[in-house]
Amino acid sequence: MSGSDENAMLVLASTRRKQLQSLCLLAGALLFLSLAGCAQNPVTGDHDFVMLSEDSEIEQGRTNHPKIISQYGRYDDEALQAYVQTVGNHLAVVSHRENLVYRFTVLDSPVINAFALPGGYIYITRGLMSYLNSEAQLAAVLGHEIGHVTARHGIRQQSAAQAASIGYTVGAILFPELAGAPSQDLFNIFGGALLSGYGREHELESDRLGAEYLARAGYAPEAMMDVIRVLKDQEIFAAAQAKKQGRESQGYHGLFASHPDNDTRLQQVVAKADKYVGTHNGKTNRAEYLNQINGMTFGDSEEQGIRFDRHFYHLPMRFALTFPRGWHISNQPTSLQAVAFGGKAFIEIGVMDIDRKLSPQEFIEQRLKVSTLRAGRNLNSNSLKGHTGIFEDNGRLARIAVIFLNKQAFIFFAGVKDSNEFEWFDKEFLETATSLHHLRDDEVKLAKAKRIEIVTVGRQDSYTGWAASSHITNSPEMQLRLLNGQYPNGELILGQRAKRIQ
Repeated sequence: MSGSDENAMLVLASTRRKQLQSLCLLAGALLFLSLAGCAQNPVTGDHDFVMLSEDSEIEQGRTNHPKIISQYGRYDDEALQAYVQTVGNHLAVVSHRENLVYRFTVLDSPVINAFALPGGYIYITRGLMSYLNSEAQLAAVLGHEIGHVTARHGIRQQSAAQAASIGYTVGAILFPELAGAPSQDLFNIFGGALLSGYGREHELESDRLGAEYLARAGYAPEAMMDVIRVLKDQEIFAAAQAKKQGRESQGYHGLFASHPDNDTRLQQVVAKADKYVGTHNGKTNRAEYLNQINGMTFGDSEEQGIRFDRHFYHLPMRFALTFPRGWHISNQPTSLQAVAFGGKAFIEIGVMDIDRKLSPQEFIEQRLKVSTLRAGRNLNSNSLKGHTGIFEDNGRLARIAVIFLNKQAFIFFAGVKDSNEFEWFDKEFLETATSLHHLRDDEVKLAKAKRIEIVTVGRQDSYTGWAASSHITNSPEMQLRLLNGQYPNGELILGQRAKRIQ
């Protein structure tokens, strides 16, 4: 390279550095200038950077609420829904944004979770409610989610993301050469760093606010720590089960699942609620809570289908099928999935209406747009017509099968992580597809949902005995201990009311 070339390269490098610096300064300036439109934080009184008004925040919740209900389903128990709304109202009226109309909804999902949309829309799953043991614990979960709403955590995160995006967009217009991948990566990092700092601080703030609202509403603030212990036990159990099945576990979304109950800072923020404790504080309402969840669905619902061992039964749609032994079955709102140990293979099953008179082979070609199949052949199992074949999906071998049952097409899609193992798993793929059949009379009872039953512990009762009759297929004794807050080694206490599964 000549001297002139070197000088030119140095000049170009210097120019690009200055432009990059200018771009970063521009992003900072955009953030700084936007502070003129900041909103006062209802909790702290400080001014936070937000790009949405309260009306827009409420509209977000109103718009997305039907989508949440569509995805998860609303639990069909109006008495329980009213109870949760009442408990939530006790907390909402002592919160920093009592002007909002809060809507508390129990979702028909076995997943252990609770979350909030902006504007006062708060959700808790029946799955999480199954493992709580008092009204105070329920209030702790709802109070934590109210804290996210009152402190406008969701809106602040959205605003930060929008600011980072605006900074990059404007910069790319002024400096087109910085619109390439390296600069985009820089701003992804910048935006990500800006947002990642929110997580722990926001969760801690919600724990502090939740404990404060508990105390102000007359509940024992230490219920916040009780809930954290419940969820930590659940996380430990789920992680152990996932490890045995060669998959990753997913815990509760917030700080509850990511920090132990002996976390010093967590204990400190919850302890700040002590100043709100008075003579009226300390209620737990264990008996009332247990009465409310008596008879509540546990695990899968009949509407979504019941997993039992390696079998799946669906009462409303009147079908059943069997998965390979040892596979992890996941019942999603729009599909049924199963994964082999270590994630080496998977099967996904969906359903579509048959709206035209097509053969299963024509259905694959015309409705699914899969025109090239290898080793295609018809299936005729359990008096059901179907068709199957092999094709390539992103360079990997996969099997597709369509089987007609009543007026619906059951679509089986199966694949492997390593194409060298396809032949090994393909037999199991076909066995799963051909196991589909009309629900038999002797299977109807297995398609019924399991329910929580509240009983008073007698002398003959034990977790071992309860587990044997529970129809829980996955570590029933451990799950019963989890349900009653006695994981991992606790035993039933004579005369105490406890949950069992029937």
